[in-house]
Amino acid sequence: MSLFTAMSSATSGIEASSTDLSVISNNIANASTVGFKQGRADFETALSQSIIGGTGQVGMGTNVATVQTLMSEGALTSTGQTTDLALQGGGFFIVSGSTDGQQGTFYTRDGSFTVDQNGYLVTQQGLMVQGFQANAAGALSSVPSNLQVNNIQAQPVATANVTVKANLDASATVPPAWDPTNPTGTSNFSSSITVYDSLGAAHAVQIFYRDTGAGWEWHAMTDGGGLTGGTAGTLTQIANGTLTFNANGALTAYTQASAFNPLGATNPQALNFDFGNPIGANGSTTGITQFAAASATTFVGQDGYSAGQLSSIQVGDNGTISGVFSNGQTRVLGQVAVAGFQADDQLQSMGGNLYAATPSAGQPVVGAPGSGGLGSVTAGSLEQSNVDLSAELVDMIAAQRAFEANSKTITTADTLLSELIQMKR
Repeated sequence: MSLFTAMSSATSGIEASSTDLSVISNNIANASTVGFKQGRADFETALSQSIIGGTGQVGMGTNVATVQTLMSEGALTSTGQTTDLALQGGGFFIVSGSTDGQQGTFYTRDGSFTVDQNGYLVTQQGLMVQGFQANAAGALSSVPSNLQVNNIQAQPVATANVTVKANLDASATVPPAWDPTNPTGTSNFSSSITVYDSLGAAHAVQIFYRDTGAGWEWHAMTDGGGLTGGTAGTLTQIANGTLTFNANGALTAYTQASAFNPLGATNPQALNFDFGNPIGANGSTTGITQFAAASATTFVGQDGYSAGQLSSIQVGDNGTISGVFSNGQTRVLGQVAVAGFQADDQLQSMGGNLYAATPSAGQPVVGAPGSGGLGSVTAGSLEQSNVDLSAELVDMIAAQRAFEANSKTITTADTLLSELIQMKR
């Protein structure tokens, strides 16, 4: 009976070694698969039987208890592709869609994403990457959803504030009385700036400065073709005021009034011209000045901009996706979501580098990358397979020898059984 037990034990060893070789071959086959996690066959002893009339037990062979997934991190490889994302640390990217006819939410370490025709971030198989979408103001949602990062336009912002820093020549002579039909001939100096209306249309504005002998007056003018009731090719005043300086050339006071009515846009559009903080006789001269030097503009600025098309995206280590627009503006578009599990090696492999949640893995904890123990994101990189080829080849040799040894046990037991049969003859 013990010879048959030996053959049975050897058979279980052959089966276990075959399974081990299957796991090893799968690891080797996926040595270049992005985000792949290697498997390991874990063995356990089979039921033992007690020796009749003696002490001790004889084993009945071995079984493969489980094929465990080893979730150690793979090396990161730079790709230069902005939408390629890799996780450093724990967690999985969350994707939603259909795989092998099964619809649902899945998890992956493969961050080789792309943007589809509708502007959504997707996997190479077309599953939707989940994240926290941002609104037009850049505020992130608290509920994960399909993450759209393209086909987005930056809305225009109307100019509200204009800032000017300049010096007006204290030795300038008083020109003829101000004439809006001849602004150049009736002023001493001018500055140029572009402002935007509520539709994002640009308006080139010239600010003319005129020495009155007791101070300065200024007049902001633009082409009437862009104004309600204006005439194309004719400069029309949209704001004006006065500037007063002390004996040190410092600005002590200024006034302003505006009447900007852009064509087809918000009317009127308030414009606030900032020439600096008026100061006393002993104060600093940080605003517009009146020194005995040539008139010159040192800075002009405004806070409006036109509409813009998305030209590129950037991804931070916290998964925040920012869009850079053609109008020079940058704003947050969304944030990639990451899920963590208490027992991530208990996830079910679905193929296609995807995993599905299982009761033994625990409930997914969803959050932003880098928070709550979740890994951070590295953009322009991919996580490679964690398979160590040299170690797998050594394991393959060991599994091969185990298979051969168990086969030898069967042939030896068969020879002994043949001897027993020959004894009867």
